[in-house]
Amino acid sequence: MISQPEILLAEPGRFERRIGTLPDPAPGEARIRIRRIGVCGTDIHAFHGRQPFFEYPRILGHELGAEVVAVHGDSDLSPGEIVAVEPYLNDPTSPASMRGKTNCCESLRVLGVHCDGGMRPELNLPIHKLHRAASASLDQLALVEMLCIGQHAVNRSLVTRDDLVLVLGAGPIGLGVISFLKGRGKRLVVADLSEARLGFCREVMGVDETLVAKPDEDLGAGLRKALGGGLPDLVFDATGSRASMLSTFDLAAHGGRIVFVGLFQGEVTFNDPNFHRRELTVMSSRNATSPEFAQVIAAMESGAVDTSPWITHRIAFDEVPGRFGEVIADPALRKAVIEV
Repeated sequence: MISQPEILLAEPGRFERRIGTLPDPAPGEARIRIRRIGVCGTDIHAFHGRQPFFEYPRILGHELGAEVVAVHGDSDLSPGEIVAVEPYLNDPTSPASMRGKTNCCESLRVLGVHCDGGMRPELNLPIHKLHRAASASLDQLALVEMLCIGQHAVNRSLVTRDDLVLVLGAGPIGLGVISFLKGRGKRLVVADLSEARLGFCREVMGVDETLVAKPDEDLGAGLRKALGGGLPDLVFDATGSRASMLSTFDLAAHGGRIVFVGLFQGEVTFNDPNFHRRELTVMSSRNATSPEFAQVIAAMESGAVDTSPWITHRIAFDEVPGRFGEVIADPALRKAVIEV
């Protein structure tokens, strides 16, 4: 057992430093040294006190780039290798896990959400939750979990080359979705409230068309113009906004599909005659599966996904209590990483 510093979110808006203890790894576990922590929407919502399924105090941190320290069990991992962490701790005997749906296991615990996460120097985790990288950097590995959310959503959607596609929301999760739509649909439109975010989508992500989603304007009319008169066959909502999610039922084409990637803490309702008239398919998308971690790392290492322009802010581990609120409030924030 070792003692080490930890940073925990004691209550909304307030971090505390403390000294915690870490036991020796159990059989089947590896000890990892946390090197990078991605700051995601879940962390920001928790800081502001509006994250579902959350209790305080909690050690945040589930987007992790790490280095293997020791392995206690059969594995081809070696000390010194760097890995991405799959932070979804599922029960392998649960019905969902046995069907391969480990991402939505009935008793799923997500690091940094349902149990303490990686905002500390070292951590013990099951060996099979660590994904080796051949050439990806620690910065890239800290973004793998976020990208996996997008990869899983795109896999769920069954997108085809004939689909006209709309992504609502150009934040980090939306960018993850966009990353894995490239070359998959017939035409891609991204809508967001922020022209700066949309500029990034055009100039860096190569998006076909962008639309500013003004609350007082009809987004459907702009979509029809951008798509040659029709509406999108496939709509991803990556906003977590109730109003945006409600709008998807009017923005999807007849026979279309809707994928809710963002999570809203409340109820989403729809007009049933409109839903039936359009014969819509509505899907939720939660987390990701182990094979998708391998897919994302491969895409990074091949250059198919370039995350180098994404990180706009860096925070040293010791600076988290004092700087976290300031960084997440910066309008220029795209993605922040904590360096441990």
